[in-house]
Amino acid sequence: MGAKNNAKRKGRKGGKGGGRARAGGGISNDFRGADFQHSQVQGSGTMQTFVQQYAPVPTAMDSLPPRRADFTGRDDDIAFLLGVLDPERTNGLPAHAVLSGWGGVGKTTLVHAVGHAAFDRGWFTGVLMVNLHGYDPHPSQAEDALEALLRSLGVRPEHVPPPGAEREALYLSQLAARERAGERLLVIADNASRADQVRPLMPPGHHGLLTTSRRSLPGLGRMRTVHLLQPEDAVALLRTALRHNNPDDRRVDEEPEAAQQVAVACGCLPLAIQITAGLLANDPDQPLAERAERLTSAGRLEGIDDGEHSLRATFDQSFENLLPQQAELFRLLSLNPGPDISTAAAALLAEQSEAAAEKLLGQLAAAHLVERGSVRGRWQMHDLLREYAQDQATAQCERSRPSRRRYDQARARLTGYYVRTAEAADTHFEAGRAAVAPLFADREQALAWLDAERENLIATAHSEGSAETAIRLGFSLVRYLDSRRRLQDLVMICSLVLDACTALGDTHGEAAAWDNLGFALREVRRFDEAVEAHRKALAFYQQHTGIRREAGTWNNFGLALQKVRRFDEAIEAHRKALALYQQHTDTHREARAWNNFGLALSEVRRFDEAIDAHQKALAFYQQHTDTHGEADARGNLGLVLSEVRRFDEAIEAHRTVLAFYQQHAKTHHEARAWNNLGTALREVRRFDEAIDAGERAAAMLAEEDDWFLTGKAWEELAATLEAAGADPARVKEAWERSAAAYTQAGAAEEAESSRGHVNGSPSHSMTK
Repeated sequence: MGAKNNAKRKGRKGGKGGGRARAGGGISNDFRGADFQHSQVQGSGTMQTFVQQYAPVPTAMDSLPPRRADFTGRDDDIAFLLGVLDPERTNGLPAHAVLSGWGGVGKTTLVHAVGHAAFDRGWFTGVLMVNLHGYDPHPSQAEDALEALLRSLGVRPEHVPPPGAEREALYLSQLAARERAGERLLVIADNASRADQVRPLMPPGHHGLLTTSRRSLPGLGRMRTVHLLQPEDAVALLRTALRHNNPDDRRVDEEPEAAQQVAVACGCLPLAIQITAGLLANDPDQPLAERAERLTSAGRLEGIDDGEHSLRATFDQSFENLLPQQAELFRLLSLNPGPDISTAAAALLAEQSEAAAEKLLGQLAAAHLVERGSVRGRWQMHDLLREYAQDQATAQCERSRPSRRRYDQARARLTGYYVRTAEAADTHFEAGRAAVAPLFADREQALAWLDAERENLIATAHSEGSAETAIRLGFSLVRYLDSRRRLQDLVMICSLVLDACTALGDTHGEAAAWDNLGFALREVRRFDEAVEAHRKALAFYQQHTGIRREAGTWNNFGLALQKVRRFDEAIEAHRKALALYQQHTDTHREARAWNNFGLALSEVRRFDEAIDAHQKALAFYQQHTDTHGEADARGNLGLVLSEVRRFDEAIEAHRTVLAFYQQHAKTHHEARAWNNLGTALREVRRFDEAIDAGERAAAMLAEEDDWFLTGKAWEELAATLEAAGADPARVKEAWERSAAAYTQAGAAEEAESSRGHVNGSPSHSMTK
């Protein structure tokens, strides 16, 4: 009804012409000249409101802009809003909804689409629209919006009451009268920044209200956050926008990968995509790959600017609406190098209590400048907003030396927190450590913190610019990353530590870094490089008589030698490790040496000696109450017991190990235990149990993304199925899945072997 209104952005202190002063300075309406022939009187007693009926106003669709040709996606949002507006589903609740989200995310376009859809269904007889300019320098006031809506309803300007209760009463009376006349109107309050802009506009009865805002505004109706587009919808928007300018533009279809890169570089934000589409339309020969590179190689905010519209200007409007403390925390959050931040870390950045920081973070989340993470107490910022926050922080630092010092101190507080807490957590992973840091109650609590902060810790080690920080963080993460099987991260962090130690000339640290790197390389099956890394570490320790460290490196060296099938050298390396630990009277670490010595002996089929070695390891681990080491030794003992056909003892060993790992939620170790149990059960022809164990192992290892051991698990399962006389098609599938997993792991030889094993293959149990 009526054209879309832009409410005036400055309230008036006096009445409009035609108003007259009351006693006491009030203003009352002057209705002289009005024709009340068809008016209604509402209310009773001394409080009465006149509602004047006027000539018909334009049809409802005149107030909605035409449907946008480039509108795409949003099916879930449309379904939600239509569910709110559906007159058959209101259940007596107001048909009111509030859409909030980023500036430029497409809220206005969405409500226009919903307005069309609702009108097409015959749910409304009219639509009233008002732009509240909530993020302009001078936002509209509620009284101005009421005036605009009243004029849309047909009230002549001279009959609009002055700002205040009478204006709101006339608005409500007009809507109530239309409801009695069988009309149902949809009010769209666009671009609100505060609830008090909208509250007086809330229609009574069965009329509908849709509000859009960059802030979450509770109390105005059902709340709905409008998120960024899905990548496929963002690409579709780019295609439609380009073809709107030139129907023959086929760049999206000709360069689908580049189109995806452009959409992602735009953050899948509709405004950013539309600006980029405009830039591309002005340069019709520019390949999408070139535009994608330009967006990703330099500041994206500078690249999403066509001279008339820019993403930065949109962000400026939201940022300038913040209170000083909110703006300061927003800038400080950009100092965090990782993808999200905890409330505790944010509190350190801002030098606030956690309660105060949480309140500020909640306010930023309500403004859609940060997002609540999937885990409570964690917060994240989109890449485009992070870039904007970094620019704001840089500008703040450039204003004065005290500002720069304040930001440097904030960064140092955050880095120190990450380093100290990671080192404390690491004490819970070091086998045989007598005392652990009291910051964490137990290993599980330390593990939970490391899981939550892993990406932040790795990013801090990379981005801090301090070699000392990289070294301290890197060394504290090795055991954790191994336990979580984050092997590529492990290789990367060990390489980073090595580079940092070399840069500082820290020869002791460099040797330890070589040893850790060798361990990491062995875990990703780069065995020759692992052997060389351990050799370099050994050379240093032998030169500097670091007996305990030398012993550990001999141990690791022996494991790497086993992987390249140099078993005699491996046995000698483990003997040297044993001798050094015995010389140092370190029976706990001696246990690990005995355990690995047993593995090497088993490889050359010296099974009785291997059993003795594993039993010695088991005894030492039990002596030191190292239950994790005990489980490891018992599992390896079970493998050797199977080799000497002591299957019942082997099964019992594997079940004990399995129960331990299940109790301690160590999925990767549990999967290996299931696999080894399945192999032992197969040997005693308990095929149903063996198949179940093998399937569990393969599924769990695939979930852990350990594709090499997944290939081994399917290999074992295929052998079990063959022994059980299973359907040949099922056996074939197991071999094929083994080959596929090996291929994904880059193990070409093993993959080829599995493809060739149609009628069975030797079993290969999973040793440590």
